[in-house]
Amino acid sequence: MKYLLKGGMVVDPLSKRVDKLDILMDDGEITAVEHQIDASGCEVFTLDGCYVFPGFVDLHCHLREPGEELKETILTGTRAAAKGGFSAVACMGNTKPPADSSSVISFIKDKAQEASFPVYPVGCATKKRAGEEPSEIGDLVEAGAVALSDDGDSIMNGEVLRRVMEYAQMFNIPVISHCEDMNLTGAGVMHEGLNSTLLGLEGIPSAAEDVQVARDIVVAELTGAHLHIAHVSTARAVDLIREAKRRGIQVTAEVTPHHLCLTDDAVKDFDTNVKVKPPLRTRDDVDALYKGLKDGTIDAIATDHAPHRRDEKEVEFNFAPFGISGLETAVPLVWEYLVESKIIGVVELAQKMAYNPAQILGLPERVIKVGTEANLTVIDPGMKLPVRVDEFVSLGKNSPFHDWVLRGWPVMTVAAGEIKFSRSE
Repeated sequence: MKYLLKGGMVVDPLSKRVDKLDILMDDGEITAVEHQIDASGCEVFTLDGCYVFPGFVDLHCHLREPGEELKETILTGTRAAAKGGFSAVACMGNTKPPADSSSVISFIKDKAQEASFPVYPVGCATKKRAGEEPSEIGDLVEAGAVALSDDGDSIMNGEVLRRVMEYAQMFNIPVISHCEDMNLTGAGVMHEGLNSTLLGLEGIPSAAEDVQVARDIVVAELTGAHLHIAHVSTARAVDLIREAKRRGIQVTAEVTPHHLCLTDDAVKDFDTNVKVKPPLRTRDDVDALYKGLKDGTIDAIATDHAPHRRDEKEVEFNFAPFGISGLETAVPLVWEYLVESKIIGVVELAQKMAYNPAQILGLPERVIKVGTEANLTVIDPGMKLPVRVDEFVSLGKNSPFHDWVLRGWPVMTVAAGEIKFSRSE
């Protein structure tokens, strides 16, 4: 089947051009990108007024399988990703059992093949995610791991982190760091500040993130490894990353949509759906994240999709798990709060959600050009819809954005040459 995507505004993250073009897809490959392609023999999708991006890549999500299939499966998670505008995802290794062996990585790859969706496993940096001994990293990479991370926990032992980074450098893969000094975090459940004091909740100081970001950057400089810092949330962390890049250290960073559009004021209603880690921070921190996105300090926007069962979240704030189900709301949140607000433009959006994430993970280049596999994300900037949590494809309904009216929804996702989501259908 030939597909013709007609009249969309095609965004190129490399040339930084936006042009109204037609895209012809034949047998999963882009065969023409031109003005006014002949539609003979094609199924035509008219995309007037829409933007066509290289397929978005979520480099940080939790698919829960194996072990917690009541929260999410690879099938439901990838369907949610497609509906959310993502053409590929990288899933973290804090599964049960953890992805610290080639057998678990292979299991994830097999399940992804059954789901017919590109999933890139992130292997555990240490055995059992205990932070005491590096995993068999060569085996993980051979099985298909594209990065290493103990996400959900920080590697507190600096010597162990050094060894992980040295091995990662040998295989040319990044170490994705969850930067959190657990001794400073303690039993904290939200950002430490005025609101935590007023609400009587134990706080997590910004320093818990800042000191670990600083340490990990120093170890990255020592080893020469590629350090990728997950879910940056503090102004000081942004400053540290900016300085590290200035000094030529190989460090990249991501931020989540929820850290860009919420502050710790959201906790005032004790809604456990805003309980995340790192916690929601202050307005000053959010402004620093905006600045980091604009000046290139922060390379990518990632969901940190963390689905939970409804009954797990419907408890007292102190006892609820951390996390937001984010795959299906990420794009309109970013469009509403960043693009519409002119924090970033559509070219920068293509860089932060497609080109840079693929580069960080070592995936094929995310650009729209003849001869490449078709991976596309189509957004309608005029589509204005309320978030309906009960309509999520994800099994995780834990979202604080229910009933939020947002613009800029995905209307089509093409992944690995196949149309995986079309809102018209």
